[in-house]
Amino acid sequence: MRLADEIQELVRAGFSGLWVQSCESEEALAELAQMCQTESWMLASWDIDAGLNGQVSTEGVAVTDPLSAVRSLASVPGDGHPTLLVLANFHRFLGSAEVIQALLHQVAQGKVHQRHLIILSPVVQLPVELERVFTVVEHALPSREQLEEIAASIAADTEEFPEGSPRERILDAACGLSRYEAENAFALSLVRHGCIEPSAIWKIKSLALLKGGLLSLHRGGETFSDLGGLAALKEFCLRALRPSRSTNNSVKAKGVLLLGVPGTGKSALARSLGAEVGRPTLTLDLGTLMGGIVGETESRTRRALKVIDAMAPAVLFVDELEKSLSGSSGSGQTDSGVGSRMLGTLLTWLADHTSDIFVIATSNDISKLPPELTRAERFDAIFFLDLPGRSQKDAIWQMYLRRFRLDPSQVIPADESWTGAEVRACCRLAALLDVSLIEAAKNVVPVAATSAESVQRLRSWSSGRCLSAESGGIYRADSTPSPKTRRRLSPNPESN
Repeated sequence: MRLADEIQELVRAGFSGLWVQSCESEEALAELAQMCQTESWMLASWDIDAGLNGQVSTEGVAVTDPLSAVRSLASVPGDGHPTLLVLANFHRFLGSAEVIQALLHQVAQGKVHQRHLIILSPVVQLPVELERVFTVVEHALPSREQLEEIAASIAADTEEFPEGSPRERILDAACGLSRYEAENAFALSLVRHGCIEPSAIWKIKSLALLKGGLLSLHRGGETFSDLGGLAALKEFCLRALRPSRSTNNSVKAKGVLLLGVPGTGKSALARSLGAEVGRPTLTLDLGTLMGGIVGETESRTRRALKVIDAMAPAVLFVDELEKSLSGSSGSGQTDSGVGSRMLGTLLTWLADHTSDIFVIATSNDISKLPPELTRAERFDAIFFLDLPGRSQKDAIWQMYLRRFRLDPSQVIPADESWTGAEVRACCRLAALLDVSLIEAAKNVVPVAATSAESVQRLRSWSSGRCLSAESGGIYRADSTPSPKTRRRLSPNPESN
């Protein structure tokens, strides 16, 4: 529902205290002005810079006096039509007892005389005295239809704003931007490229997310061809995000939870999946949501999830989930329950969100995760990423030997307990130090050796409980150790 439609209903129902949360105050005020003109209602606005403007008496109202601005509403004569007074960024003045009392008085009188106070602010910071008398309304970010209208108004013809698939990609890139940001992005694209195209829009969106500090945007060129192994996991993700024509389009994938040994490709898969399916990859660091002010963490969490929903379709990457949520079950004794409330908000969103967001969450220690997180309908599947097998490891060696321009015929070191990250480290060190792989391997200590107990515990827990990222089906831990041998890599790894 548009902001004007919602405000119109509330005004007709007699709501005299309204709080509009909007990051676009000018757009919200313009929409309200259009509504009042259509309905023949009186409208006035006040901000600390311009003072009082509109159809109420300005006599005795100083530009910088918020108290007089509130009291000015009482000077409007009752003529049977509603009067709206919009107070821009008024949350800055709610530390004053006099201002709060004046608001309470005007809201009470407003129900009788059809005078309506509207506080316009980018945040909701209601003092306890006003919580029950103000109704909060959200001015949502523009929809795809509104973004299309903005782009069409800027572009001169269809060559600058092409129809069909290119237009859909442009709108995908613009989702989550404000009207002001979208106009800037479209105009910048026209200046740079002579037409509207997604690359300039992604640049603006990256900067917008960086300013917010809650999310970051990854637009790298990695694809599944840069990631060895994990065949079953790759196929599952691709089928979930590229449904066949016979699939019900109203059913959207939720995502996957990836458990595994550090260095087995969990983060790399999340980064490459977005590029593989043509979606942006958003990275959410739950630690950045924590705030020192009462209620700030919960507010930041809700705001981040709203931005994520607005960015659909996208891939959401939440790395090392256990580090942020491990203490939530007992957080009431350590952080006044902030962690538990953040977890509750996140769990509700994971189960109920309808936006086209595919979540990839990773964890290195399932024992530290709250049990509620792993129940059905939070994720589509839980995969375990074990140490790569022989054929997968040979493919990884070949990939990194090519990347670092090393001799593919040299002897491969004993790698039975290595992860893909350790294979990469060995190849990089060999290229950096200009030594053989055997010499470079002396500087690599595998995580299976440094954290043998935790690796074994994770494999034991996952056996029978998770899906295998490599072969599909239920994962079963293999207790048979691989032989410790050095070998030459076959030019065709699949032949081994």
